[in-house]
Amino acid sequence: MRNRFKDPIFMVVIAVLVSVVWLAVKPTAQGAAFQAARLQGTSNPDLNGVWQTMNTANWNLEAHAASAGLSTEAGPVGAVPAAPILALGAIGSIPGGIGVVEGGEIPYQPAALAQRQENRENVLTRDPEVKCFMPGVPRATYLPHPFQIVQSTNKILIVYEFASASRTVHLDEVGPPPVDSWMGHSVGRWEGDTLVVEVTDQVEGTWFDRSGNFHSDELTVTERYTPISPDHLQYEATIEDPNVFTRAWTISMPLYRHKEPNAQLTEFKCVEFVEELVYGHLRKEQLVSHWEGDLGELGGRLILDVTRTLPGQ
Repeated sequence: MRNRFKDPIFMVVIAVLVSVVWLAVKPTAQGAAFQAARLQGTSNPDLNGVWQTMNTANWNLEAHAASAGLSTEAGPVGAVPAAPILALGAIGSIPGGIGVVEGGEIPYQPAALAQRQENRENVLTRDPEVKCFMPGVPRATYLPHPFQIVQSTNKILIVYEFASASRTVHLDEVGPPPVDSWMGHSVGRWEGDTLVVEVTDQVEGTWFDRSGNFHSDELTVTERYTPISPDHLQYEATIEDPNVFTRAWTISMPLYRHKEPNAQLTEFKCVEFVEELVYGHLRKEQLVSHWEGDLGELGGRLILDVTRTLPGQ
């Protein structure tokens, strides 16, 4: 039988087929070969759509191992869940992540690093996400909720599902904001196909994640949104804060477009979900005070009692 692998014509055909397949699957350089669809009437990319991240950045921007939960205490061989989250079991645990910080570590000043550690030990009472405060930028981007970009020629509205937060990116000339705010002041420009947004005037009350990473009111965030495929944006945010960090640092991650039929944001007005947590101590009669759960033969019966007092008592 003839050996076709020695046939030069056959080998040329195989080489051509391999080349075609390789070119079909070869990733393009970000923002280089890919040409995004244009916003009607402009030469700018069309960023309209519902987008979301797929990572664990909201748990911790830096690389981290899976752990027992947001609040833990020392056990005989390692940390165990603290009482407030004990009944959640695996649902209350923290998934591991490879991190999104370029270079691996956030460059804290020594005093600020100590503050972060204190934050980590008090996440349940200090993280603004727990109380449904506005998430700020860049955290709003990688919360485990989608957001929508609504783009026009001189304004871009970004609406976030979490807490119904929103902000306007001004592509035209605007004056400075009268006061600092939770979502800051966003001014944008186009650099080729990349939308560059400078965010200033944010209050210091927001965090970057659930791991205590924080900033001061001197924070400046420079965002970059670059289309890399019809359904992906590359997102970068460079963070500067001379009161907290030794230098500027950058996070980066892809954003994914929702493709399901009728993709849209659903309502998540979480303020009403935390009213009892934040204001329950003001009631004449406490509502949430006692919980019992049967964890089965291996877990026994779990009983939790809650006592609340007014501030200062």
